[in-house]
Amino acid sequence: MNETMSAWLMDPRFHRLVLALVSMMTVIVAFRLFARFLVRRVDDTDTRYRARKIITAVQYLTVLFVFAVVFKDSLGGLTVAFGVAGAGVAFALQEVIVSVAGWAAVSFGSYYKVGDRIQLGSVVGDVIDIGMLRTTLMECGQWVKGDLYNGRIVRVANSYVFKDPVVNYSADFEFLWDEVTVPVTFSSDLGMARSLIESVLEDTVGEFSKQAADAWQLMVQKYRIEDARVTPLVTMVFNDNWVEFTARYVVSFQRRRITKDLLFSGILSGIQESGGKVVLGWGSIGIAEVPPLQINLSSDQSATGE
Repeated sequence: MNETMSAWLMDPRFHRLVLALVSMMTVIVAFRLFARFLVRRVDDTDTRYRARKIITAVQYLTVLFVFAVVFKDSLGGLTVAFGVAGAGVAFALQEVIVSVAGWAAVSFGSYYKVGDRIQLGSVVGDVIDIGMLRTTLMECGQWVKGDLYNGRIVRVANSYVFKDPVVNYSADFEFLWDEVTVPVTFSSDLGMARSLIESVLEDTVGEFSKQAADAWQLMVQKYRIEDARVTPLVTMVFNDNWVEFTARYVVSFQRRRITKDLLFSGILSGIQESGGKVVLGWGSIGIAEVPPLQINLSSDQSATGE
C-alpha cells in the first residue's frame, strides 16, 4: 500500500494535476479580489456591470490557458478521446450548445443589450443580465398594466433568439407611438376641442417629439424606411353617439403610462374650464319624445273593479 501511494505521489501526472489546481485557484482568487476592488471604485452602474463581465470572461480564458500549458504534453494523446467524448456531449447537451451560440449571437449581433426592454418568447421585460446560457429579465406586464414591473425575475434560454422573434422596444429608436381617444358630444365646439387636445399634447410630449425626430433621422439613414411623422397628430371621426378625437404621439418606452396620465389629466382640466363649450361623450341613451300612455278599461272591468 505504501509502495502504491509512493508511486502515485511520484507520478509526474499527479504533480501536474496539483500544479494545475493550485494555479487555477490562484487565478480565480486573484481575479475575484480584483473585481471586488474595482467594483468599489466605480459609481456608474452600467460601467460596473460591464467591467465585472469582462473580468469574469478574462478569468475563464486564463484558467483554460493555465490548464493547456500545464498539460500541453498530454493533450496530443487525448485528441481521439476528446473527439469521441465531444460527439456524445454535443448530442446530449445540444440545447446548452444552442444557448451558447445564442449568447454569441446576442453579444456580437446587436440583438439586445443590458438595459433594453425586449420580448423574448412570451416574456416582456428589461434585460438586467446576459449570461452564456440565459438572459435575465425584470418582467413587465402580466397582471400589471401599463408596461410596469411586476416584480418577477425571469431567466430565458438564449436559444430563443433562434426560435422566436426578438422584439426590442429600445434598440435603435427608444420611443413608441401611442394614442389616446377623447369622445365629445356633437353639440360641443369641435374646433375648441381639437385646439385643447393639441395644446395639451404639445405641453406634455413636445420634448419627446424633438428627441424622437433626431433619433428617427438616424433610423432613416441606417434602414430602408419611410420618413414617418413623429410630431403629435390629432384626428377626428364620428359615429352614432359622439365625435371621437384621437391623439397620436411618440413617447419614451419607459414613460408610456405616466404620459397617458398627464395627457388625460390635462385634457379633462381643459374641458372643465371650457365653460360647457366642450362636453365629454358617454354611453347614454337619449329619448327625444315619450308617446302618450292611454289605458282603456272595458265596462265589465269598470263594474267589477278589475
